[in-house]
Amino acid sequence: MDNPLRTRDDLQDAVRALCEPLTHSPGGARVKVGTTAAHFDPEAAELEGFARPLWGLAPLAAGGGEYADWPVYLDGLTSGSDPGHAEYWGEARDHDQRLVEMAAIGFALALAPERFWAPLRPAAQERLAAWLGQINHRTPADNNWHFFRVLVNLGLENVGAPHDPEGTEKALDRLEEFYLADGWYSDGATEQRDYYIPFAMHFYGLIYAGLRPGTPRAARFRERAEAFARDFATWFAADGAAVPYGRSLTYRFAQAAFWGALAFAGVEALPWGQVKGLLLRHLRWWRGRPIFQTDGTLSIGYGYACLNMAEAYNSPGSPYWAMKAFLPLALPEEHPFWQAEEEAMPEVPALHALPHARMVMMAGPHVTALCGGQWASWNPRHVAEKYAKFAYSSHFGFSVPTGSVGLRQAAADSMLALSDDGRHWRVREESESKIDGHVVHSRWSPMPGVEVETWLIPHAPWHLRVHRLTCDRTVHSAEGGFAADRNGAVVEAGAGSARAGVSGIVDLGGERAGEMIVVDPNTNLIVPRTGLPSLLGEHPPGEHWLACAVLADPDPAAFEAAWAQPPTAADLPPR
Repeated sequence: MDNPLRTRDDLQDAVRALCEPLTHSPGGARVKVGTTAAHFDPEAAELEGFARPLWGLAPLAAGGGEYADWPVYLDGLTSGSDPGHAEYWGEARDHDQRLVEMAAIGFALALAPERFWAPLRPAAQERLAAWLGQINHRTPADNNWHFFRVLVNLGLENVGAPHDPEGTEKALDRLEEFYLADGWYSDGATEQRDYYIPFAMHFYGLIYAGLRPGTPRAARFRERAEAFARDFATWFAADGAAVPYGRSLTYRFAQAAFWGALAFAGVEALPWGQVKGLLLRHLRWWRGRPIFQTDGTLSIGYGYACLNMAEAYNSPGSPYWAMKAFLPLALPEEHPFWQAEEEAMPEVPALHALPHARMVMMAGPHVTALCGGQWASWNPRHVAEKYAKFAYSSHFGFSVPTGSVGLRQAAADSMLALSDDGRHWRVREESESKIDGHVVHSRWSPMPGVEVETWLIPHAPWHLRVHRLTCDRTVHSAEGGFAADRNGAVVEAGAGSARAGVSGIVDLGGERAGEMIVVDPNTNLIVPRTGLPSLLGEHPPGEHWLACAVLADPDPAAFEAAWAQPPTAADLPPR
């Protein structure tokens, strides 16, 4: 995308450019982006392809932006909601994907009815309202999905169509039960504290606050977002990259949608120039990534097209949730967000504990999150890799396995992988963890008869790891640092250390051998071919103490300087 992404006009152009490759069905109601499947039916997937661009098109319309294909969307709203039309979107069931996509349409009616409602014929308006109204008689997933009912009813109310105020209040009441403290929510009754907090729970709450500014709920949503903003700023690096963590990472620049939602709701949690910078730098970081397919549509993946990292609910149209990042286009040019000069990153602490997320954030050339681990009870794909690694990086990303045999397939970066047969490796999944100052402590068991206690200790620019391993039989261990691009990288491995380019790991116990593992391609989220510096060991039955230091730095000169002076066992805290 040849777009500087610095002004309101630039972002308007970006929305149009992202939508231009999408091909609508003859009736306008379906968009088939690709040939892969999600767990839901193809009709819902093609509705997803139609609806998700509205997260960007509705703000474009509300802000007076031009778009040549407005009539196509009017045709689609007419055809898709007509039970007698071949492109009818279908009846919604409990927990149906259609409920998710209804929210984008309700949002469009709330934000820009002059584009998406007023031009429809009365019969089409009646059918669209009836189709959307199904959400008031269906059971959503018990998490951020309750906001979908809220958004649909806000849209229906805005256009004078039948809606359900009581159902809206009940949904909002349930969402209140997910609030924790300090600006943090849970996404339902789970341990997950991932991007669904900023780009779902806060994002929808701030839309509500912008549309209903005088209500007590709106005031609470604004106050919570202001509290959350300083914590969330620590997830972003100076180059605009955010720390990839958790599920749904194929939504890409939705990671920064929270910053635009602050502007929409009028919440100056940080100076407007800093808020603007956080959003625009993030968009520019994505501009440099090969995230588009040959036809110009967004691919499933993160830093490149990669189905291996996706969830079962990711259809080819799923990535267009990224359009949430364009919410500020609904604001006029005169808004202080647009008038502000873009500013550098806000000052963030070198170390910042996030107890609600079980993380300690390390600022620097890349942001590192030291993690105690979270557990998603419904097991999204690669759940351990997305929630339970020891560390996550804005520059180095993380890896997911390709198979179940061998370390090449396991791709166990930022993990201690354990095996009792030398072929099949187990890692931290579920854990009990806590934050003690800036030290992350966890207890976990990868298999019966094997117990591990882990401490993660910041030691900038390094971090230290200490493990107390107890096993009732001989086990093999492989502890990985950060996976790094191996194209042209310096590779070294020997007694007690290993490095791959600007990523390395050093044993502080003197018992393990260094090895650079060439992991399978398409395991890492950021680059497709990586090497994984690792420490390998073998441990007989009993108790063992393992310790290492891990370093990664995007700047080769800074890496070399730090690599030449590694921490020693003397830097470890007493047992």
